[in-house]
This record gives sequence, structure tokens and C-alpha cells, in this order.
Amino acid sequence: MTAPGERIVCAIDTADLDEAKRLADRVAGAVGSLKIGLQFYVAHGAAGVAALAKTGLPIFLDLKFHDIPNTVAGAVRAAAAAAPAMLTVHAGGGAAMMRAAAAAAMRLPDRSGGARPKVLAVTVLTSFDRADAESVGLAGSIEELVTRSAALAQASGLDGAVASAREVAALRARCGADFTLVVPGVRPGWASADDQKRIVTPAEALRLGADYLVIGRPIARADDPADAARRIADEMSGAL
Repeated sequence: MTAPGERIVCAIDTADLDEAKRLADRVAGAVGSLKIGLQFYVAHGAAGVAALAKTGLPIFLDLKFHDIPNTVAGAVRAAAAAAPAMLTVHAGGGAAMMRAAAAAAMRLPDRSGGARPKVLAVTVLTSFDRADAESVGLAGSIEELVTRSAALAQASGLDGAVASAREVAALRARCGADFTLVVPGVRPGWASADDQKRIVTPAEALRLGADYLVIGRPIARADDPADAARRIADEMSGAL
């Protein structure tokens, strides 16, 4: 059984390389991997990823590729230089784009010499609620939008999806046990919700069927980030 701490993905939400390295060093051994998003990657690129990978923690490269299929396939191939364990595309790019991403990833082992990254589809951002979705012309409930997006990602050959824990049970029922589900917007009971609208606690997320939990500010802003991560892992242990 996977230890609770290994299911925690610590989000690196800064463009400051030294700050990011300090956080990565402090949480090594207390979390399972690091999430690198646009803010850090635009500032530091693959070299910055390599600097954080020196901690030995796997990298979740969350850049949400969303472009024409050929461009996204090229981006997936280029991302192999950073040796991520997982990377994301945006489901809004459609089936052809996701198929291109999946095909590019499948060819990576022979080219990169290592295990290929899992390619996950970002479904609906956790900062979105029903009013936000309607404002950009998306019809249906948030759960319907997420479930349709994840099912399309699975049919397109992707390995999993990123979605709010509130939709995880529906995704498990639709996509099965082998579809990797990564859940952001998770907050322990003692932390602020900040700008996330569809949140649950770590234990609740696991009980609903999440595989990995992305947690940023409750760890990064703590006086002792490793201790915060261990507190979260303890909270999660009752759900495993």
C-alpha cells in the first residue's frame, strides 16, 4: 500500500528559484513529488526543473498544454528533457490533440531512455464554479463537464485526469480504477480555502477515490513545511 505522504504532491507556486529550492529541500522525505506549474516554468524552464529534481522527488509538470495537435505533440516530446513523472494537457483542446499527446508520450521511452511520463487531462479548473462555466459558454453542471472531459481523455489514450475531489466519485464510476486521478484544491481542516471554490479535506479526497493530492499553500506557507506535510499525511492515514 502506498504511504500517505507519497500521495502528496507539493505545489511549487513561486517564480523565485532559491525559494523553490528551499521548499523542495525542506519537504523531501515528507511528500511524494513536486508540482511545477507555469509561474515557475516560464521563469526557469527545464534548467529550473532539473534543479528541483536534484532533491530526488518525482516531478509533476503541470503546464496544461492546449494548442493544435502537432504543437502539443512537440511540446510533450520536448518536456521529456525535464524527465517528469506526470504532465498535463488541457482537455479543452479536444480528442485529436489528446490523442497526439498520448502518441508522443508512448514514443518517449525509446528516445529518452527512461519511463514515459503519464499524461493527464486537466478537466475544469478548481477555481471555476457554475457561474464561471456559464460565463464562457459551457453548458451543464460542473460534474457533467468534468466527467465528459475525463471520459474523452480516457478514450483518447490519456492516463488520467486532474479534477476536483467533488467529481472523483463520478470519475471512478465512469473511468475505472486504473485511471489516475490527481486532485488539486485540497485543504486540511486547519488551512484557509484561499481562492479555491470546490475543495475538500485530504482524507475526504482519498475516500472519494483520489490517487494523488496537490497541496500548495498549507505546506509552503507553514513555518515548518515538512511538519505540515506530515500532519496532512497523518490526517490522510485514516482514509487508507
